[in-house]
Amino acid sequence: MKNGYELFVRPLLFSLDAETAHHLTNTLLQRASHFDPALRVLRSFQPSPKPKTLFGLDFPNPIGLAAGLDKNGVALPAWAALGFGFIELGTVTGKAQPGNPKPRIFR
Repeated sequence: MKNGYELFVRPLLFSLDAETAHHLTNTLLQRASHFDPALRVLRSFQPSPKPKTLFGLDFPNPIGLAAGLDKNGVALPAWAALGFGFIELGTVTGKAQPGNPKPRIFR
């Protein structure tokens, strides 16, 4: 039986170009980060725990969020609620950077 993600969220996101889907996801998760009921819903999508120890560090599971997905770190509570085993956010630069030319996200 398909869940809400498979029935609704994934088809919606895949109907958009990758850059738009990325921006929409970050915006919605940023807003969800400030709303406890939304975080409770996101927690229902957490994967089952599969603890791993690497380089002396303990991770709740091997699924991580890559750097660059949320470069400004605006949705940290939402990413954590989704159950990532590790989260790499943002970057620090002396001056704002324009980023790579589009298209920079693709499927």
